[in-house]
Amino acid sequence: MEAEAAAEEVPLLAENGEEEEEEDYEEVKSLREVSNVFWKETVKLWRIAGPIVCTIVCNYAVNSLTNIFVGHIGELELSAVTISLCVIGTFSFGFMLGMGSALETLCGQAFGAGQVKMLGIYMQRSWLILTVSCFALLPFYIFAAPILRILGQADEVADMAGYFSILVIPQLFSLAINFPTQKFLQAQSKVSALAWIGFVTLIVHIGLLWLFITYFKWGIVGAALAFDISSWILVIAQVLYVIGWCSEGWSGFSWLAFKDLWGFVKLSLASAVMLCLEVWYFMCLIIVTGHLNNAVIAVDSLSICMNLNGWEAMLFIGINAAVSVRVSNELGMGRPLRAKYSVYSTVFQSLLFGIFFAVLILITKDYFAVIFTNSKDVQQAVSQLAYLLGITMLLNSVQPVISGVAIGGGWQDQVAYINLGCYYIFGLPLGMCLGYAANLGVVGVWGGMICGTAAQTLLLVIILYRTNWNKEVEETTERMRKWGGQDLNDKAADDSI
Repeated sequence: MEAEAAAEEVPLLAENGEEEEEEDYEEVKSLREVSNVFWKETVKLWRIAGPIVCTIVCNYAVNSLTNIFVGHIGELELSAVTISLCVIGTFSFGFMLGMGSALETLCGQAFGAGQVKMLGIYMQRSWLILTVSCFALLPFYIFAAPILRILGQADEVADMAGYFSILVIPQLFSLAINFPTQKFLQAQSKVSALAWIGFVTLIVHIGLLWLFITYFKWGIVGAALAFDISSWILVIAQVLYVIGWCSEGWSGFSWLAFKDLWGFVKLSLASAVMLCLEVWYFMCLIIVTGHLNNAVIAVDSLSICMNLNGWEAMLFIGINAAVSVRVSNELGMGRPLRAKYSVYSTVFQSLLFGIFFAVLILITKDYFAVIFTNSKDVQQAVSQLAYLLGITMLLNSVQPVISGVAIGGGWQDQVAYINLGCYYIFGLPLGMCLGYAANLGVVGVWGGMICGTAAQTLLLVIILYRTNWNKEVEETTERMRKWGGQDLNDKAADDSI
């Protein structure tokens, strides 16, 4: 009965994603109040998180299925495509996602503050900035082969990975439109369309992989072609939905998109640094492993573990996006306790998910590698790494959620320093010492880097516990005054073209 009563108190979302006006929570003082608030926040979270998780899982499946299809061509092809996607692709993905995440802060808080018309302008600014960023990243694709050789990859693997990287340059440019459009829609809780677009794109991608690799036998060329086509189908569908069905936040192209670009770039760079230091961390794990003896087996086994870890991470990245929307919206509306309790509820649920996935991996450690490879040596190597994979999954259940809170609250610069210290000053050097000096191989490298993740998670939990949510509301109000005051909001309608 309590659950039903709490559910009735949850405001229904209107078609445009807006909530009915509500008062802020009071401080909870009893178990009953805790359970009521937890239930209400759970319902609100999963109304947003469910479709976002579906979207992100479908998007990630495009990468994962590309690896699976290529893995059945041969071990060299699997290593090359994995290196390309995990090093070059992840490098650019992390940077572009980080640049686009500035939009998550601004759009979420602007929507909460009622400045809906500014969302389309923010998105257009982000399109411009991310497109320019793509050109800055082009040399990493064009010169991927020599870069990978400098990083210590075997010549045959580096050459094939470099060739594949050049073939997927069109996919890079799709990210410049993809990420801002997603953030625009997420801030308004218009996430169901994203889920459907992602699902249809995944089905199309599977068909293209089968056609180009299995039927036409085009090898990694077919894999790259399917990857490019699917990425742009996704982007075009998202933009058409924004133009056709998002009249509240989209009022047409505007010259205001060119206003205050430098300030927007600085906020985007702060977001990029924070997320890049996270995303690139496990890219470094693949690179360092490529220097070990029998590198092909080491990289293949680790790539399979990272692939599965990525599947789990997609769930938590979806929750990350949802809690970012919840926090930014509530701060924009001036409701600090709703922001606070939404965070606590989300962290608790994510921890339960992490425990479940860790146990599942340990139970199936001798079997799951067969999905990715026919090699008995690789399967055995994967089984030996399963314990580290389970620990990583447990840690990754909490860390992305708190990162989402950081994005929703605009703490990117603070978290960037924590990531730099824990990951690159502590975790990565420790992993290299254990892997090479202590001769523990990939287990040592990964184990040391897990210590860095654990340290980062602990510090973020401490910061979260000490957060003054009333102060966060004040800073949000100041940010909205700076980035989208009423005068600018009025100009948005006048300057639309």
